[in-house]
Amino acid sequence: MVTAQKNSLRGDALKEKVLATALELFSERGYFNTSIHDIRRQAGVSTGAIYHHFQNKEALAKALYEALLQQMYIEIKHASFNRAGCLEKSRAIIEKMFVLTLQHPRNMQFVLLAQHKEYLPGEAPICSSKPFQTMKNVVIEGMAEGEVRQMEPWVAATTMFGGALRMMNLQLDGVLDRPLTAYLDEVVESAWRGISV
Repeated sequence: MVTAQKNSLRGDALKEKVLATALELFSERGYFNTSIHDIRRQAGVSTGAIYHHFQNKEALAKALYEALLQQMYIEIKHASFNRAGCLEKSRAIIEKMFVLTLQHPRNMQFVLLAQHKEYLPGEAPICSSKPFQTMKNVVIEGMAEGEVRQMEPWVAATTMFGGALRMMNLQLDGVLDRPLTAYLDEVVESAWRGISV
């Protein structure tokens, strides 16, 4: 069975299988407790196939992190597309992030909770990534349109989205009594009161 899988997986399919397996093992065991050998065994692929796509474990983790951030960015952009105004866009982004957290908890856990600086020291902070810059730009546009009070953009972005991100952490930690989306209205309304004119 494993041999057939080794022979049948090639190119992008093999790369995706390795990334998915790495995500699973990094989530369960942590980055430092997972080896390339563990990933190879779990994915049912050869060590050479992994090294063909990724220089080392750090490169694999970096590729996974970048792929998940890009996926999150696309989802956020799509959710806020054709929405009118800062409140509508912000609500759509928060709702999408809540849904992603419920549907893909491992992905969101890896993006939001993993200590990337420990094993990806050259990576820019997550707040510099495209998803978080998109959130910041939404409130900057809101200021320009007179919907949001004039303030430091990072303060506005943190006020609008910081509570939502914390709620996502609580969901991932298993603390919430209800599904994350049940808190959407209250989270959005509370955040909007903090920045609206």
